[in-house]
Amino acid sequence: MPSLKDVRNRITSVGSTMQITSAMKMVSAAKLKRASDAVQQMRPYANKLKEILENLSAGDTSGNPYTRSTGGKNILIVAISSNRGLAGGFNSNIIKKTWSLIKNEYSGYTITVLPVGKKVQDAFKRSDHIITGQDLPHNLSELFDNLKFDKAAEAAQSITNTYLNKQFDKIILVYNQFKNAAVQIVQAEQFLPVLAPAKSEIKTTVNDYIYEPEKEVIVEKLIPLSLKTQFYKALLDSVASEHGARMTAMHKATDNAKDMLRDLKISYNKARQAAITKEILEIVGGAEALNN
Repeated sequence: MPSLKDVRNRITSVGSTMQITSAMKMVSAAKLKRASDAVQQMRPYANKLKEILENLSAGDTSGNPYTRSTGGKNILIVAISSNRGLAGGFNSNIIKKTWSLIKNEYSGYTITVLPVGKKVQDAFKRSDHIITGQDLPHNLSELFDNLKFDKAAEAAQSITNTYLNKQFDKIILVYNQFKNAAVQIVQAEQFLPVLAPAKSEIKTTVNDYIYEPEKEVIVEKLIPLSLKTQFYKALLDSVASEHGARMTAMHKATDNAKDMLRDLKISYNKARQAAITKEILEIVGGAEALNN
C-alpha cells in the first residue's frame, strides 16, 4: 500500500490537473460559440454561390481553365489541422485521412501535401510528400493567428495558381466539418478542377435567363470567388471543430480526474486508517508487555 505522503502528492497533482482541464473546457466553450456562429453564417452564402456556379457551368466548359481534366497524376492535398493539441482525435483524424488518400485512392500518383496547421506539418515534415520548392505558401499555419477572409483569399489564390499553371492536376481539401460540439466529420473535398453537377441536380425550373454580361464571363468571375469562399469556409469549419473537439476532450478529462480523485481519496483514507490501526496495535502491545 502506498504511503500517506505519496497519496497526498497524487491527490494534489490530480486536483491541479482537474482545475486546468476545467478552465480549458470553459475557454473552448466560449471560443466555440463565436466560431460556430461564424461558420453557420457563412454556409448559406457559400452553398448558394456553389449552386449558382454549378448550374452556370453545367454547359460546355471546354475552354474553362478551372474545369480542365487532363487525367494527370500530380495531386495536391491541402490538409487542414490546428496549431495546438489537446483536442482528442481532431488532428489525428486529418492525418489518418491524408495517409489513407495517399495509400489507397491515389496510390501510384505523385502526391504533395500542403499543411495548414502545425500538427499536420509535424506529421508530414519528414515524409516524401511535404512541399519542397513549389510555388506554394510554406507558412499557412499563421492563418489561424488572425483568421480573416482577405488572408484566406490570398492563400486560396496561390493554391489556385498552381493548378492554372499545370503544376498540379487535382487539388483536394481535407478538413473537419463542424456538426456540433461532439461531432466533427472529416471531409475530403475536391477543390479543383471544378466539378459540373449531375444532370439530376441541375435546376431547370426556369431556363430562359438573359445573362448580362455573357454567361461565360460570369462563370470566369464567379469561379475564383467561389474557390476563395470554399477555402475560407473549410478554415472556419476547422476552427469551430477544433474548439468543439477540445471542449469535449477537456470535459472528459475533467470527469476522469474527478473519478481518479475519488479513488485516490478512498486509498488515502484506507492508508490513514491502516496507519492508525497499526499505531493502536503497537500501543496495546507495548502496554501488555509492560503489564506482563
